[in-house]
Amino acid sequence: MSPSPNLFTLVPGHTPLLVNVPHAGRGLSPGLAERLTPTARRLADTDWHVEKLYDFVTGLGVGLMVATQSRYVVDLNRDPAGRALYPGADNTELCPTRGFDGAPLYADGAAPDAAEVRQRTDAYWQPYHDRLTAELEAIRVRHGHVILLDGHSIVSEAPRFFQGKLPDFNLGTNEGRSCAPALATQAYGVLGTASGFTHIHNGRFKGGYITRHYGRPAENMHALQLEMAQSCYMDEGNLELWDPQRAAPLTAVLRRLVETLLHWTPA
Repeated sequence: MSPSPNLFTLVPGHTPLLVNVPHAGRGLSPGLAERLTPTARRLADTDWHVEKLYDFVTGLGVGLMVATQSRYVVDLNRDPAGRALYPGADNTELCPTRGFDGAPLYADGAAPDAAEVRQRTDAYWQPYHDRLTAELEAIRVRHGHVILLDGHSIVSEAPRFFQGKLPDFNLGTNEGRSCAPALATQAYGVLGTASGFTHIHNGRFKGGYITRHYGRPAENMHALQLEMAQSCYMDEGNLELWDPQRAAPLTAVLRRLVETLLHWTPA
């Protein structure tokens, strides 16, 4: 199946860095909205406004790929075989059936069966990853190495997944396996010294499927995931409201992070 332009937007860059935003989309496959509960139709588990936080990167020559479809259709950051990211913990599914609050997403009897999950994977997940793979490989060929920054955000308090309030910056490098140590050190150096923000490296979020799959430093492919608490840039009680002024301090940190990644070269 060839990639559909409706599954993502992609602004190619001319640097070794690509920013990927897989969970900001709000599109739903035909007929899906009618099967969701009224609460689920709010799409609360979207990575709200993350694509706006990173829209400056194209001006720096950085590629930007953004999914257009909701994670409720299929989660682009989950293993297509259904393997859990965090064994023993409460994990979201490839095609989620419960929200971050634990409530059912579907009306009674309307959740997808195994055949539908496979169909969604073929129609939505695979074309996205085919294009992402091709873009990363093209960058690596041009520059000798490629860096993937996978951009995410989540509600600051989600008892289903973690206790208490999440740090503002959650850098994940798959316990140091998805990128060169020097690159992780420099990235965390930016986040860890950002005034007014809390931070952690390889805490609750160590990187999802995308970071783990594409992060192969021995092959000059380096991947980092940045999960951000939504409270540090938006009003969590008013999800659709985008306030650039409120987000400005965070955007300034992200700019420093991106510039740091751009200046890094493999040893």
